[in-house]
Amino acid sequence: MKMYVKFDFNALCMKVLDEKLKEHGLKYRLLNFGEVEFYEPITQDQHNLFKKDLEDYGIEIIESQKTALVQKIKDTIVELVFSENAVPVKASIYIAEKLNHSYGYLSNLFSEVAYTSIENFIILQKIEYAKELILNNKLSLTEIGHKLNYSSVAHLSTQFKNTTGITPSQFQKIVTKRRKLQSVTVNSKMIYE
Repeated sequence: MKMYVKFDFNALCMKVLDEKLKEHGLKYRLLNFGEVEFYEPITQDQHNLFKKDLEDYGIEIIESQKTALVQKIKDTIVELVFSENAVPVKASIYIAEKLNHSYGYLSNLFSEVAYTSIENFIILQKIEYAKELILNNKLSLTEIGHKLNYSSVAHLSTQFKNTTGITPSQFQKIVTKRRKLQSVTVNSKMIYE
C-alpha cells in the first residue's frame, strides 16, 4: 500500500525550529521566512549546539545577510507558486513588494549568490508544483496551467518539457502506468498470501 503526502516545507521547518529552540531553553520569537529574534544574547556555545541540532534536519543557519535575503526570495517564490489561490500579479512586483527592495537589486543579488536567475527558479518551482498537481490527479492540464498563471497549456507544456525532458501528458501517462503496475503487484501479492 502506498500513501501520497503533501508537504508544506516552510511550516515543517518552522515547527522543527520552534521545537529545537524550546529544547535549548532559548527565549525567542519566530518571525516570517525562518527568522528568529532572540530576547537575550546567546553564547557561542549555545549557537554552535543549536546549529548542530538543526543540521540533523537539513536546516542550516545562514550567516551572511546576502544569503539570508536570497533565502527570503526563495521562500517568497515558493509561497507565491504553491499558494492555494493563484495570485494575479507579476512575480517581480510580488517579490519586490513583499521584500521591500527593488526587483532589479533582488534579481542581481539572486543571480550573484544562487548562480541562476529568479525567473529560472520560478520556472523550476512551477514545474515541481505542476508535477505534484498531476500526481494528485484532480486537475486537468488546462486547470493546472491556469492555477500556475500560464497563458496557455502550450506554454506550460514547453516549460515542462524544457525542464524535465518530457511533456506533462507523457508524465501523466508514466504516473498512470506506474499506478496500474503497483495495483497489479499489490493484488498479486494478496492472492499469493
